[in-house]
Amino acid sequence: MGAFVLKLLEDRIRKEGQVRAGNVLKVDCFLNHQLDVRLLDAIGAEFYRQFKDAGINKILTIEASGIAIACMAARYFDVPVVFAKKAKSKNLDGDVYTSVVHSYTYGRDYNITLAQKFLGPEDRVLIVDDFLAVGKAMSGLLDVCQQAGAQVGGIGIAIEKGFQSGGAALRAAGYRLSSLAIVDAMNEETGEITFRPQED
Repeated sequence: MGAFVLKLLEDRIRKEGQVRAGNVLKVDCFLNHQLDVRLLDAIGAEFYRQFKDAGINKILTIEASGIAIACMAARYFDVPVVFAKKAKSKNLDGDVYTSVVHSYTYGRDYNITLAQKFLGPEDRVLIVDDFLAVGKAMSGLLDVCQQAGAQVGGIGIAIEKGFQSGGAALRAAGYRLSSLAIVDAMNEETGEITFRPQED
């Protein structure tokens, strides 16, 4: 299953991904604007295959792009999804966890918030997201987990930019990280994308 999903995702990135200036990889036609539900389902199933032994009782992500992947994974784990909000909502009542995240894409800081009633010391979470680059959003989610006393059973990423620091930092910190496709290089002029070879 693992090699099949990896090839499926890499082939789709090669075919439809667009390399833009500033190390931007645009995959909005299947992953984070228009959604290919069958592909997302395969990604969710693969995360379950890899982390089913990790005692996961909740899937954690950040709005908005991570939610679809989180929901697909949660179907296989049969657990709830909880996501950090990027804007404080009037509907968010009670005590909240907050963390400051710097957006690499938009070049600004923003606060993420999560209601304390949805995450606590009894939880062992799988954190999922569509992209991992320098890891600022992931740092915010890990900070929220630390505030809650929740354990991190694993981190699942659809696409990692392996030439940026986020993945290496998480692995060095001892987290169990699975990135289904790791982009080692992108050429803005030719549109060529080079993937890191991975073992199943």
